[in-house]
Amino acid sequence: MANLKRNRNLSPIDLDTDITYKDINLLKSYTTSQGKILPRRTTRLTVKQQRRLTKAIKQARILNLLPFVLKGNN
Repeated sequence: MANLKRNRNLSPIDLDTDITYKDINLLKSYTTSQGKILPRRTTRLTVKQQRRLTKAIKQARILNLLPFVLKGNN
């Protein structure tokens, strides 16, 4: 039987990159237009990076650097 290789997707962020609440442009790229945090299967981050990203987004929201919910055009 042929040796099946698993297709591994590399993380879009370097593994040694520090994810902090101060990097608003990075955090905005991992939220939807409604302000929700994108899931790990969409972002292709590692588990550790996704945890750090989530904490950084929540911290930025508390410090009012990112909105909790973006207002829609009603």
